[in-house]
Amino acid sequence: MELTAQTFTVHKKFPLQISRGTITKNTNIWVKIREGDIEGWGEASPFSIAKSEKKTSEQLLEEFRQIIPNLQHYNPLEREKITSYLIQEQVSSSLCAAIDMALYDWLGKKVSLPLWQLWGLDRDSIVPISVTVGINSPEGAIARVQNWQRVIEAQVIKVKLGNPQGIEADRAMLLAIKQEAPKAKLMVDANGGWSLEDAIIMSKWLAQQEVEYIEQPLPVGAEDQLAILSNHSPLPIFVDESCFTSKDIVKLANSVAGINLKIMKAGGLTEVRRSIEVARTCGLKIMFGCYSDSSLANTAMAHLAPLADYLDLDSHLNLIDDPFCGATLQEGRLLPNNQPGLGVEYRVSDS
Repeated sequence: MELTAQTFTVHKKFPLQISRGTITKNTNIWVKIREGDIEGWGEASPFSIAKSEKKTSEQLLEEFRQIIPNLQHYNPLEREKITSYLIQEQVSSSLCAAIDMALYDWLGKKVSLPLWQLWGLDRDSIVPISVTVGINSPEGAIARVQNWQRVIEAQVIKVKLGNPQGIEADRAMLLAIKQEAPKAKLMVDANGGWSLEDAIIMSKWLAQQEVEYIEQPLPVGAEDQLAILSNHSPLPIFVDESCFTSKDIVKLANSVAGINLKIMKAGGLTEVRRSIEVARTCGLKIMFGCYSDSSLANTAMAHLAPLADYLDLDSHLNLIDDPFCGATLQEGRLLPNNQPGLGVEYRVSDS
């Protein structure tokens, strides 16, 4: 099979501030796998839990070029062999995700079926997506909600807390959002920005505000405190940065109520599906999330969306220059289409 890749940069309409910093743009990688007259597409989005860990798109592209000579000898149907090779070479998870995504896209096109149908899933069961409001002043948060409402009639809002100014600033922002969108369901994501003491205090206060759950309240490395927090919190606790793959789920199963699965963390749709099965076995709720992903990666996750309880696949909706189009919004739900494979097309630039 023939493998090629190129970078593309996407810019956010509105910068996203979380507890670890502010994001305005991202340079991602578009991976293509061709065998015969069929071409599969995938996307790699550089991400990090700590700034020092993040590989640049240039580093990922060079990593991809180094594995091409060995990968090109495989057939797209030899997924198990390809996955074993990627694990052996310790290839970055986002790059693994792009390759795995492209293989599934190729397969769907080969059999002329969209992935959701190939997997026998019920597209009608997909729940509405949430939209994300980053850390801001109360006034800024209100403006961001209003901007979102021009794009989508948001039924669910994920509120980023963990403000460096402290939990009082978090409270003021959440109250402003609640007043602006009184009918919306609210979820909270602290991105590891709280101490255990603040997390316990906030969990009780957020329960009074009728928030549905709290995501990643404690920093990575504080997983031993999650059980303590869960015992004190009236709200379900989800993890994101503390959980990458199915191996992490088993270790966290008795400490949390749910997990946030992201294709870039997991390393592809294959591992996302495996993680779903493990999480269900452990009695955990499932959420899908994203980084600065375009419609390509979010559409890939949308094909598995019938298996998720919560969906946070909104990153492409906040892009000025998304080069792809695929899954579409219908009554607040992100639905994959009936086209074979991922059903993603390249959006031709007007320029």
